Amino acid sequence: MKIGLVGLGRMGGNMAKRLAQGGASVVAFDHSEAARGTLRSVAGIATVDSLQALVSSLPTPRVIWLMLPAGEPTAATLRTLTPALTRDDIVVDGANAYYRDSMQRAADLSTIGLGFVDAGVSGGVWGLENGYSLMLGGATDAVNRLLPFVRILAPAPDRGWIHCGPAGAGHYAKMIHNGIEYGLMQAYAEGFALLAAKEEFSIDTAALAECWRHGSVVRSWLLDLAAAALARDSTLGDIAPYVADSGEGRWTAVEAIDLGVPAPVIQLSLAMRFASQGNNDYAAKLLALLREAFGGHTPRAQG
Repeated sequence: MKIGLVGLGRMGGNMAKRLAQGGASVVAFDHSEAARGTLRSVAGIATVDSLQALVSSLPTPRVIWLMLPAGEPTAATLRTLTPALTRDDIVVDGANAYYRDSMQRAADLSTIGLGFVDAGVSGGVWGLENGYSLMLGGATDAVNRLLPFVRILAPAPDRGWIHCGPAGAGHYAKMIHNGIEYGLMQAYAEGFALLAAKEEFSIDTAALAECWRHGSVVRSWLLDLAAAALARDSTLGDIAPYVADSGEGRWTAVEAIDLGVPAPVIQLSLAMRFASQGNNDYAAKLLALLREAFGGHTPRAQG
C-alpha cells in the first residue's frame, strides 16, 4: 500500500507521518530541503528530491496526494506532474481549492485517463494525533481506491470521512465548513469581548471558558482551544488585532449570494475580518468627518 505525497508543510508533513504510522508506505516530496529533512528519518517514509523521482518510485496505477496551497502552486505542480503519469493514476488535491476549479480539473484529467479526487481536509496541526476530517469529491471508483489511505488518515476507519459526491463536492463541502468556522469563531470572540469589557464584575474569562467546556450547550473543540489560549494570557496583550482570511469565507459568501440563501452570520464574520485588516479605516475616518460636519464633533487626530 504505497502513496505519493507532495507538500510537506504543517498539514502535509503530519499526514505523511499518520499514513506511515498506519502501515502505508509513503514517498514524499517538497521543494524545500528543510521540509524533506524533517521526515527523512521517519519509518515508512521515503523522501525524494523531485516530482520525477516520486513518480518513478510508485507502482502503477499510482495514487498521488497533493497538499499544496490552492491556486498557482497546485496548478504549477500539476503541469509538471501530469505528463509523467500514466492511465488510471489518481491525483488527490487536498488544498482549500475553489470547487469550480476542481470540477474543471477533474474534467481535464479525465480526458487523458487520469482520476481526480478533491479532498477537503480539516484537522489542522492536531490531525496527526486526532485524525483528519475528510470530505471527498470524485468518481466512485477513484474514491474507493483511495479508501485504504483515507481510513488511516481519518479519526477512525469508519467515521470522520465522507464521499460527498462528484468532482467538486469535496471542496464545496470544505468551503462551507470553513464558512461555518468563521461564524463560530466570531461568536466566541464577541462573547468573550463582552465578558472582558464588564470590568465591574471582574469575571475570570479563562475560568469561565473552562467551566463552559463541561456540560454547556456552547461546548466545542473551538471552545477548548479558546480556553487554553485564555489560560495562557486572558488579556491577550501580545496579540495584534489582525485576523487574516484564507479565501474560503469569501467564496462561501459569494455562493450564498449566487444561490439566494441568506447567510448573514458567515458574511458578517467575514466583514469583521476585513475590518481587523484595516479595511474599515477609510470608512471610519469618513464617518468621523461626517459626524463633525453635522454635529460639530471634533474627530480624533491620527495617533
